[in-house]
Amino acid sequence: MSYLVVKWLHILSSTFLFGTGIGSAFYMLFTSLSRDVRAIAVVSRHVVLADWIFTATTVVVQPVTGIYMIHLAGYPLQSAWIMWSIALYFVAGACWLPVVWIQLKMRDMAQVAARDHTELPPRYWRYLRIWTALGIPAFFALVVVFWLMVAKPV
Repeated sequence: MSYLVVKWLHILSSTFLFGTGIGSAFYMLFTSLSRDVRAIAVVSRHVVLADWIFTATTVVVQPVTGIYMIHLAGYPLQSAWIMWSIALYFVAGACWLPVVWIQLKMRDMAQVAARDHTELPPRYWRYLRIWTALGIPAFFALVVVFWLMVAKPV
């Protein structure tokens, strides 16, 4: 596969990864803050689905295409910008894994509350704070990875 094709796949995949992340975060957060239990139940279900369809697949595609591009371009894997990119990608991933579990729990709580016509339990709001706290470093880690990929600083 040519470098240009791999690069296109890598950029497309990163767009899905980042776009799904920021879009999901926006809708999950602001729908939750609306306190509309039925809307939260619907949006949380879609956020979980989007995470599995887009984020989970791109989490695999990104390192595969990235390492292949490094190989094709002849960059040393020990380059500082590559090592930082990998480290920050793992930081984002370390934040994302618990977020997946939290989203599943939040989705389930919202489904029960919508079905039973009750308010969300206090645990939902605790999870939302943790979910938000984990999303912030993941977001900034990926922003820096984007910069490193474009700038390739020496």
